[in-house]
Amino acid sequence: MHHYKPIDIARVLNISTSALRHYESWGVVPKPARAENGYRLYSKVHLAYFRCLRAMFPGFGVGVTCDVLRHIQNADMDTALWLVNKQQADLQQEKVVADQTLVLLQNPELPLLANKKRKHRMTIGEAAAMTDVRQSAIRHWEKEGLLSPERDPENGYRLFTPMHIRQILLIRTLRRTVYFLENMKEIVQAVEHQNIEKAKKVTEDALASIHQRNRLQFAGVHQLVELCKELGLSG
Repeated sequence: MHHYKPIDIARVLNISTSALRHYESWGVVPKPARAENGYRLYSKVHLAYFRCLRAMFPGFGVGVTCDVLRHIQNADMDTALWLVNKQQADLQQEKVVADQTLVLLQNPELPLLANKKRKHRMTIGEAAAMTDVRQSAIRHWEKEGLLSPERDPENGYRLFTPMHIRQILLIRTLRRTVYFLENMKEIVQAVEHQNIEKAKKVTEDALASIHQRNRLQFAGVHQLVELCKELGLSG
């Protein structure tokens, strides 16, 4: 059997030999054989594991990648593949959210509300009914600084405008995905300041990132399939 020295694999993957030892210590690659002098002797299987690790990290992250490869070591390919499938399904949902957000930003007539009568000033109850969002959620978003409705000077009630309705719809859409949470405030505030182009730019940038992650995930899946072939698990 052909063996690789750590430096051989490190050079192939353009990483350090200490990185290889770290991965081994995480329990995500099989323990290598040792030479008489104690040096590690890696095989083609180890090289396939390391290739897979390096390919999956960018698209799936360290945690998911390590979980997947631990299942592969236990010859549990199905569980490993379903973990990958879940990540890809989540990414698909993020794309759906991004697409829906762009629709909301591009159409000033709020097409999702075409069958609902709109007013220039609405109470929180009317805003909640129009957007199918609970009043408690709207109050929470106001407390978080995502919404800033005016108050009726006579009774102190919140007054919502069509701009607030759009913000509520955007928040309702964006909160479905963790990825957008960090961009949510910037997008919603851009709408409040009538800077729709900025809000669209943030969303388009997020969509570009989603496309990139999709490509990276498929590159990682390819190496995972190659690893399964090397282990004889793909038959």
